[in-house]
Amino acid sequence: MMMKNNKQIFTPMDIPLTDFDGNPCALINAAGLKRPIAGADCCVITFFPEVVEKVVREKKAKKIGRFAKDVGDFPLYGIPYKGKDVGIYYSGIGAPLAVLFFEQAIAYGFKRFVACGGAGVLKKDIQAGKIVIPSSALRDEGTSFHYQPASRIIEMDDAAVAVLEDEMKADGMPYIIGRTWTTDAPYRETKDKINQRVSEGCLTVDMECSAFIAVSRFRNVKFGQYLYAGDDLSGDDWDHRNWTTHDVRQYLFWKSIDGCLKL
Repeated sequence: MMMKNNKQIFTPMDIPLTDFDGNPCALINAAGLKRPIAGADCCVITFFPEVVEKVVREKKAKKIGRFAKDVGDFPLYGIPYKGKDVGIYYSGIGAPLAVLFFEQAIAYGFKRFVACGGAGVLKKDIQAGKIVIPSSALRDEGTSFHYQPASRIIEMDDAAVAVLEDEMKADGMPYIIGRTWTTDAPYRETKDKINQRVSEGCLTVDMECSAFIAVSRFRNVKFGQYLYAGDDLSGDDWDHRNWTTHDVRQYLFWKSIDGCLKL
C-alpha cells in the first residue's frame, strides 16, 4: 500500500489473493476426511440434477459416498458403464462449493474428471445448446488463487481439450473451443465488464471452470470440461432462452463419461 496526496493507493500485491502458499497440506485436508473407494478412477461432475436423478432411477446407481452433509444431501454415485465403474455427482454451484466437492472426490481416489454444465454466452451468434469446450478461463473468482499463483488467465490441459474435441468429431456434433470467463458474482456482470471480457477473447461466462482447472493442477489429476450455450448476455437485455431445459444436457452427460474414460 502506498500514499499519494494523503490517499491510500493499493497495488495488486496488497490483495490477499496474491498470497499463494503451495504447501499441499492445510490444517484441514479432504484426504483426512474421506476413505478412498476401491477401484475409483473416472468421475463425471455435472450441473444437471435432473439427469442425475434419471440415471439413478433407470440405471440403479449405487450411492458410494457423500459430500458436505451440512449443506444438504449431495451423494456420490457409482454406475457401471462400458465395463468400467464410473463415479457421478451433481456439484454445488459456484467455485467455492464446487471445489469443496472436487477436493473430496479426489480424496475418494478419483484421478480422471470431466465436468459438464451450462454457461452464458457473450456473443449473440452462439445459439442456445451449442457445445463449448473451454480451452482457458479468465480467473474472476477467488478460489483458484488458493491453488495456483495469481494470473489473469489459466489454461486447460491441451490433451484434455483434444480428447473432448474428438468425442464431438466422432458424432459429427457442432462445437466451438475457446475461453470462458469464470466469475463468482453473476449479479455483477455489467455491460462494460462484459465488453471487456469479450475483448479478452471470452465466449462464455460460468462460475467454476477456472477453479476446477487450478485444483486439477494442484492435486495432479486429469480434468476437462464441456459447457453448452445457455442464456444470452450479449445484448442490452438479458435473454434467459429457457436454457435450463435444453435437451442437450443428457447427451453432454453421457459424452462426458466417454471422454473421461479416454483422458
